Amino acid sequence: MKTGPIQVVEAAGKVSKESSSRRSVSRGLSILDFILRVLAAVGTLTSAIAMGTTKQTLPFVTRFVRFKAVYKDLPTFTVFVIANSIACGYLVLSLTVSFLHIVKYKAINSRIVLIVFDLVVMGVLTGGASAAAAMVNLAHDGNTIANWFPICTQFNSFCQRISGSLIGSFLAIILFMLLIILSSLVISRR
Repeated sequence: MKTGPIQVVEAAGKVSKESSSRRSVSRGLSILDFILRVLAAVGTLTSAIAMGTTKQTLPFVTRFVRFKAVYKDLPTFTVFVIANSIACGYLVLSLTVSFLHIVKYKAINSRIVLIVFDLVVMGVLTGGASAAAAMVNLAHDGNTIANWFPICTQFNSFCQRISGSLIGSFLAIILFMLLIILSSLVISRR
């Protein structure tokens, strides 16, 4: 059976359509990667700002004696702010590489490097957020065995802000997980 020029052109057209659809899917995944990085950067930035500006002062019997709650009083919250700041800085820097993936969709080595750094930064962020979550739980519930009383009964505004700050950080952790899965998916398609 002979193959004519029409069959060769049809086969070339199929290959061209497949590579075009593969290119558009890769570009779409790269755009999604960029958007997820922007959202995670916003989440970590707002968490760091919310925790870093949290303080509340309660008046006592006189105006000279006051009780004050500041995030710096608990070193765990300081670590939380530092971890979120590191994650936000990394995400802002990684936006340039993510934008290059939109333009040059075949880049694989830079995607592997991003996956490694995403995992490391996600670990730092998870450690800081988990430690802060334990302290927030202690602030809300206290510990009767150690005679630590819950401070959230007096410092309502303080506790609301630190709890809200945790939400943004844990959302960023979920976005990091999605970024790692997405980058792995793009690499496995190659």
